[in-house]
Amino acid sequence: MLLGEFGRAHGLAGEVRLKSYTADPAAIGSYGALRGADGRTVEITALRPTSGAPDILIARVAGIAGRNAAEALNRLALYVPRDRLGLPEDEDEFFSADLVGLAVTDAAGRHLGTVRAVPNYGGGDLLEIAPAGGGATALLPFTRAFVPAIDLAARIVTVDPPDDLFAPAAPPPSEEA
Repeated sequence: MLLGEFGRAHGLAGEVRLKSYTADPAAIGSYGALRGADGRTVEITALRPTSGAPDILIARVAGIAGRNAAEALNRLALYVPRDRLGLPEDEDEFFSADLVGLAVTDAAGRHLGTVRAVPNYGGGDLLEIAPAGGGATALLPFTRAFVPAIDLAARIVTVDPPDDLFAPAAPPPSEEA
């Protein structure tokens, strides 16, 4: 499960900026050793807030002692195994990792595809759905209007998709000279 990502070095003593994706940004330091996207184990030894964005922290990392070592962490994504996260506190909360791989059906029970990912490009969470018949994936806003029900036990996401969910994109209008 993705918890955060290192940014650029901060100062000369080995500190590094850290974007936390946890609900409480400082909680990223409470998970113990994390796994970097490159496979290395990363241990955060200290965190402090920055002035500015609340989800950006300044971190000290075990074994990182200078600016060059801190720069080598830039863009390194940090993960924790799903089993270390426990259960969501609210029945309407989901870990995105729990949704990936679930079957997607419409209200009539027709199988439409499978959840491939739960991206967020800045405008809110989306479901990336791989169609049952193959082809290009489609993005659906992860809102109650489009996703009225999730049954984790049955491994089914029920959606109310637009009619053109898997339709190819229209070509751009041609310019006449």
